[in-house]
Amino acid sequence: MQYILASQSPRRKELLARVVADFQTVPADIDETPYPSEQPIDYVQRMAIQKAATILKYYPEAVVIGSDTSVVCQNQILGKPQDKNDAKSMLEMLSGQTHEVYTAVSIQSKDKVVNFISKAAVTFYPLTEEEIAQYLLDDEYKDKAGAYAVQGVASKFIQSIEGDYYAIVGLPVAALYQTLKQF
Repeated sequence: MQYILASQSPRRKELLARVVADFQTVPADIDETPYPSEQPIDYVQRMAIQKAATILKYYPEAVVIGSDTSVVCQNQILGKPQDKNDAKSMLEMLSGQTHEVYTAVSIQSKDKVVNFISKAAVTFYPLTEEEIAQYLLDDEYKDKAGAYAVQGVASKFIQSIEGDYYAIVGLPVAALYQTLKQF
């Protein structure tokens, strides 16, 4: 069976390798703009489904895994920061707060579609302006939803995690493994 990860994320690729020995990555080029008034959980699910469906069209004999992760604070989706100032604003919003991270997964083949969402709640310690400025000297914030990577330098800001750690990284390993058994 051919497996395809519809993502270019190195973290997702690394995590999928724990579950599937042989797969290829084919990023899905889709519009990732949220709809007006779209709820974050609906958005993340729609993105995962669209990514998998887009790639399945080109590889109809494969099992395609689409995934999307959203960091949500005060019901606002914190996507990948556009620049350092945007990252600073996100970190200020997360400082001292609990936020949610949703990772949606859509596994699609020509015969079957299974979708699920894994959730985690992440609480940040209060951050000083100096801590934020120091963190932003590194480029870790780039290309990361919410401007941080839980497994990186920003781990020192995290007070607690409730839920699936790997959902925060970008692919819920155990839930994916269990679901792939259906294929």
